[in-house]
Amino acid sequence: MKVGFIGLGIMGRPMSKNLVKAGHELVVFDFNKEAVADLVSCGAEEAANGKEVAQKCDVVITMVPNSPHVRAAVLGENGVAEGAHAGSVVIDMSSIDPTESKAIGGELAKMGIDMLDAPVSGGEPKAIDGTLSVMVGGKKELFDKYYDLLMVMAGSVVYVGELGAGNVAKLANQIVVAVNIAAVSEALTFAKKAGADPELVYQAIRGGLAGSTVMDAKAPMMLDRNFKPGFRIELHIKDLNNALNAAHAISSPVPLTAQLMEIMQFLKSEGCDKEDHSSIVKYYEKIANVTVE
Repeated sequence: MKVGFIGLGIMGRPMSKNLVKAGHELVVFDFNKEAVADLVSCGAEEAANGKEVAQKCDVVITMVPNSPHVRAAVLGENGVAEGAHAGSVVIDMSSIDPTESKAIGGELAKMGIDMLDAPVSGGEPKAIDGTLSVMVGGKKELFDKYYDLLMVMAGSVVYVGELGAGNVAKLANQIVVAVNIAAVSEALTFAKKAGADPELVYQAIRGGLAGSTVMDAKAPMMLDRNFKPGFRIELHIKDLNNALNAAHAISSPVPLTAQLMEIMQFLKSEGCDKEDHSSIVKYYEKIANVTVE
């Protein structure tokens, strides 16, 4: 299948490489020319802009930072909509506000262009090995048509409802992840402050009810003082901001999400916004005056 891919960042680059490895013809665009050159060296074709990507491909995947970037890439000058035709499909794999997914999809529908919102979870490691979790909203027949394509980049691809539902699921995921990382941080800081070895405490509790994928991914990073980003604090701030906005719009209280936003804002003020979200532990270390290691 000939596929367009716009957005070759920390997630998009490995995702697009997996599509090339699977034998798909790929046409790519990004403002980062080094990332584009990397994909071209793998066998992809470069396009000058999103318009050209859409002219050459019936299906275009977007993987960009936030709602305004999706709107610009799809509906802006030299964007996908200018090069697409009736019957074209946009699969937005960015994590954005679900209300904006619906709005962008509505604009595309007027042109006869379909859209799926298909945000991902798993961070850079799972983007690299092609085992992301993908949550998809949109027409069920479109989901069925592109399921195999999405599975090239994923270990799990799940249909969750109409357009926008994918990003609702992603925001729910980001709430759980943020609160889980904070709980692990709080527990390991408590263990250290109490005089126990946090590494041994982690090993003792990881096999029980407290154990989780998040704990196994993030506790070792905290203990090793490894905050190289798999998923940056600044991106999680973006997701929680979208979650708060979406929740407030429907009067759904999210007190833990609000608290985590404030913790992440503290970390941003400390210059940690480019670090992995496992650096949430630094907030707890600061207020407890200990170091978890």
